[in-house]
Amino acid sequence: MASVSSVSPVSSRLHDVVIAGAGPVGLFLACELALAGLDVLVLERAEHPEAPLKVPPLGTRGLSVATAEALYRRGLLEDLQAATAAARGAATGAPRKAQAGHFAGIGIDPARIDPSAWPYRLPNPASSNFAADMGSVESVLAARALALGVEIRRGLAVTGLDDGGDGVAVHAGGHSVRAKWLVGCDGGRSAVRKLADFAFPGTEPEFTAYSALVDIADPEKLRPGRNATPAGFYMNEPGRIAIADFDGGAFDRSEAITLAHLQSVLRRVSGTDVTLSSMHLATSFTDRARLATAYRKDRVLLAGDAAHIHSALGGQGLNAGLGDAMNLGWKLAATVHGTAPEGLLDSYHAERHPVGEWVLDWTRAQAAIMRPDAHARALEGIVRDLIDTPDGATYFAGQLWGISLRYDLGDGHTLAGRSAPDVEFDDGSRLAHYLREGTGVLVDFDRCEPLRRAVAPWGDRIRYVAGGAKDPLGLAAMLVRPDGFVAWASDKTPAPGDIEPAATRWFGLPVPVAR
Repeated sequence: MASVSSVSPVSSRLHDVVIAGAGPVGLFLACELALAGLDVLVLERAEHPEAPLKVPPLGTRGLSVATAEALYRRGLLEDLQAATAAARGAATGAPRKAQAGHFAGIGIDPARIDPSAWPYRLPNPASSNFAADMGSVESVLAARALALGVEIRRGLAVTGLDDGGDGVAVHAGGHSVRAKWLVGCDGGRSAVRKLADFAFPGTEPEFTAYSALVDIADPEKLRPGRNATPAGFYMNEPGRIAIADFDGGAFDRSEAITLAHLQSVLRRVSGTDVTLSSMHLATSFTDRARLATAYRKDRVLLAGDAAHIHSALGGQGLNAGLGDAMNLGWKLAATVHGTAPEGLLDSYHAERHPVGEWVLDWTRAQAAIMRPDAHARALEGIVRDLIDTPDGATYFAGQLWGISLRYDLGDGHTLAGRSAPDVEFDDGSRLAHYLREGTGVLVDFDRCEPLRRAVAPWGDRIRYVAGGAKDPLGLAAMLVRPDGFVAWASDKTPAPGDIEPAATRWFGLPVPVAR
């Protein structure tokens, strides 16, 4: 692996984990690791966290139900809602709820979505997707990370690393730090990924997309809303435009976006002589799509855009990255603590790599129906008709919101591998409350004393919660992993031995309890 010379140590201590990148993914992962008591250092290239493209409206992203649930389970959702409201200039209230979602700009009608298709879903504070700006996401996660003891060092770009087998030396900004593990959360152009020589195959872009805040001198010349044209695609909303120019991604980041360039692209794509009187802020991206073939190499791991890049269509990048962090955090922490069962850390790649594959295909499919040709228009018409049906709207919503996600755990129960229902217990508490400390939770609706004794040898790795619920969904018991996904479930009162295989698989060997 690559390294650099002439470096001096920031400190002599051996960190449990060094994370490259203080974006949302790196910060959320830092929170997860620190919650488990690990010594975590975050290195960030940028000197300051503030940036114009992180604030509303261009900095706003749709957070999926799956992401909202992850934040809710760690007690972060209310903080983010408050921060987002403040960023919008609102004094009170929850952030603006995002639309049900869209596929290549084709909106999903919420009235056509059939929630009965998700029988294990229960209403909870994280039941809906919502919009949040990147600045608020980062500020809330950074505050939690610092409160948990995470050290964040800014202005230090990773320039080299040496994986010695029992640890990693990370070189950044002329300094060197040591860690047991290194995680690259440093974005699509990840230095960690390149230095560790991860394979990163994929497909090249078809378009350069622009999103800009503008003033239009003659707005009547542009049709409102989503518009496919013989030259590309544009979206026209009050004060904001989005354009897809099928130039093979040639312009993206090649030079600064100027008013003259943006107007030229808009005129060509819209087929009008529209005039932009001013441009306040603009950014671009492409539909380049690449996926690391492995998420781990020795003691180096990847998460977020460092592991997978794709177009921003549908806003799946942030959600996929935060899902990576939630999945990896508890597994890496258990590995560091020495309590992880064999293969636990490898399950990070096994579970999240297919999600990365899905995101790439999901965004590629959207690009395909945005192409400026007759084939794409025909395909668009079919997709539009499908989305306008209850089954279609429910399918697309389930995919976009993360509700359809199920890890293949090999367990026969239909709930295993899915996000756990946020059951409300008779005393008014909810499952999410018991997940805040980042441990596993065994929920025993039948208050079965033999089951309590059976799980006792795992100590504080599994919290035992017994009690009736307002709607137990026909369940007698379920074992929930620290990331909120169900590891095992039973519809009937289980025998004591029924829980042991799942508990051992996900939480390691039990410790004998003195009798």
